Amino acid sequence: MIQEFKAFIARGNVMDMAVGIIVGAAFTAIVSSLVGDIINPVIALFTGGIDFTGWFYALDGGEYVSLSEAKEAGAPVFAIGSFIMAVINFFIVAFAVFMLVKMVNRLRAAAEKPQDIAPTVPAGPSELDILIEIRDALRK
Repeated sequence: MIQEFKAFIARGNVMDMAVGIIVGAAFTAIVSSLVGDIINPVIALFTGGIDFTGWFYALDGGEYVSLSEAKEAGAPVFAIGSFIMAVINFFIVAFAVFMLVKMVNRLRAAAEKPQDIAPTVPAGPSELDILIEIRDALRK
C-alpha cells in the first residue's frame, strides 16, 4: 500500500494539481485585496460613499452600525455586500484563469505548428519510366 501511495504521489498529474492549488490560494489572496482595496472604494465613490462591503440586512429587525456588530450580537443577517464581493472575486479569478488557459493554448498551438517545410525537390523519373526506357532500348 505504501508503494502504491508513493507511485500515486510521484505521478506528474498529482504534483501539477498540488502546485495549482497552492498558486490558486495565493492568487485568491491577491484578488481579495484587489476587490477589497481597489474595486470597492471605486464602487463606493460612484454610489455616494456607501461602504460596499457594509451592505447587510439584519433579519431580526435590529439596528446595527456594522456587519461585524450584527454578527457579534448573533443576529441573522443577509450580508449582501459580502456576497457581491464574492461574486466580483469569482469573475476576476475566472477571467484570469481564462486568460491563462488562452495563453497556454496559444503556446501549445505554436509548439505543434509544423516547422518550415523544406521545398519539394522535383523527383526523377519513376521506376515505370526507367523500365519503359530499358524496354525501348532493348527493342532497338
